Amino acid sequence: MSYSHLTITDRIKIETYLDLGLKSCQIASKLGVHKSTISRELRRCQNGYSVVLAQEQYDHRAKQKGRKSCLTPKLKKKIEKGLKASWSPEQICGRYQLEQKPMVAFKTIYNWLYAGLIDPDLSVLRRKGKSRQPKETRGTFRIGTSIAKRLKEVRNRETFGHWELDTVVSSRGKSKGCLANFLERKTRFYLAFKIPDRTAKAMFSAIEQLCRLFPKETLKTFTSDRGKEFACYPLVENLGIPFFFADAYSSW
Repeated sequence: MSYSHLTITDRIKIETYLDLGLKSCQIASKLGVHKSTISRELRRCQNGYSVVLAQEQYDHRAKQKGRKSCLTPKLKKKIEKGLKASWSPEQICGRYQLEQKPMVAFKTIYNWLYAGLIDPDLSVLRRKGKSRQPKETRGTFRIGTSIAKRLKEVRNRETFGHWELDTVVSSRGKSKGCLANFLERKTRFYLAFKIPDRTAKAMFSAIEQLCRLFPKETLKTFTSDRGKEFACYPLVENLGIPFFFADAYSSW
């Protein structure tokens, strides 16, 4: 079993497994870490486990240890090498943590990306796998801003901070539970939150979690299909994030 540091993806899984009723030893087995790693993680959130709070605590501890935050040429080269290998900023940080080497927090890498201080090779940061187009059974709506009005730089993946949103329904029988998925277009960084159903209320709750995790400057636009769960888009636009909608089976 590994004693390595947990990543934000690990923490999202921990929260999901806890919601499913798994014990700390079972969670440790699924994540491939020692059970004491999970026990310490849970003790730090005494009033109930929260991935947002747990990650903020980790980032604070990292800063207290004097972790380097300035972008040196050597560090820039390391980060760009990881991005060109199709690693997300989170994976880059996790790899260096696993090897017990110093590395800035993944949020810092995102800050440098949207500031234009790091320029990855977009030709290798592509989405893998074939896109499925299953038969649509959700309710839809026709209002909202068309993807045709989205800036060219978004379509060409020239800048960081433009996100694609969708949902995946649980395959467990009649369960209404599903995942709210967020994909950053330039780096292909992927994040998912478990939500109880495909309602606009549940989707907006997931969006609020994303907003708490990332600086406002990294959330420039959202794009989704016209599934009824995205009827919450006026609330999102009130946060200052433009929301665009794609037509059925169109390229994003």
